[in-house]
Amino acid sequence: MSGHTENTIHIDAPLDVVWNATNDVRSWPDLFSEYAAVDVLAQYGDTVRFRLTMHPDEAGRVWSWVSERTVDPINRTVDAHRVETGPFEYMRIHWHYAESGAGTQMTWVQDFHMHPNAPLDDAGMTDRINTNSVIQMQLIKEKVERRHTLESGAQATPTHQPSSESVPSIRPGRIDASDLPADRRRGGEIRTVLSPKTVGSTSGFTGVATLEAGERIAEHYHPYSEEFLFCVQGELVVDLDDEEWPVAAGQGLFIPIGVRHRLRNVGTETASVVFHLGPLAPRPELGHVDTEPSDSAAERAR
Repeated sequence: MSGHTENTIHIDAPLDVVWNATNDVRSWPDLFSEYAAVDVLAQYGDTVRFRLTMHPDEAGRVWSWVSERTVDPINRTVDAHRVETGPFEYMRIHWHYAESGAGTQMTWVQDFHMHPNAPLDDAGMTDRINTNSVIQMQLIKEKVERRHTLESGAQATPTHQPSSESVPSIRPGRIDASDLPADRRRGGEIRTVLSPKTVGSTSGFTGVATLEAGERIAEHYHPYSEEFLFCVQGELVVDLDDEEWPVAAGQGLFIPIGVRHRLRNVGTETASVVFHLGPLAPRPELGHVDTEPSDSAAERAR
């Protein structure tokens, strides 16, 4: 038995534009949301060997492997395989492109077989790849179309204008923070007030964190989201990659993607901060990576 996936998407941009954008492997961390880094190890003719490193997964693990891919600009095809196969016995990838009206149809085909001791079998990996391919293809489509529109100066023209009946209606929402349960897993009291779950937001989420004197929110980082903090009450020290940043009432702090941060109430009164994160991670469990246990977790472990 082996695994097989095939996924296709239409991109409203010329074939040359799509081909060039998606086959520049050095730019993949900007094109895909799942890749943190690409290191080109060797290049000869139309073949490139490179190391691909992903953002940490929900358990904080970082996956990395070496792949080799060969492009055929004449036939608009790409063939690739994993050199370091990891949990796969083999992984072979084939991409092909075709003109579709004024745009481009891009198709990804993957054939693979999992090791017997891998965490997923062929069926499980097939489901995972199909789910993730849809997410990444849609992201690539949006980025390539936006870039093409800006560079050409043309207005983007959607290939299909959905009817009002086919588009979910997202209406304004008002939530009282006191109606939500407090999340104390990482220290303090955290309430995520406006989110995809509570109001159907699509670009980020907002909440409030309350820390009593001496409390902290354990160190963590966000692989996909920027964080904006505004201190409403009290005073905090926020450790950003081990550098201390004092934040007092009335001050805001910006935390870039991937920066480790820890909040500590160093004052004598209750501290309260409003936070906003965006854009959203591809899946909720990928949005937050803990790098140390919280005080509450340490207490439970005793």
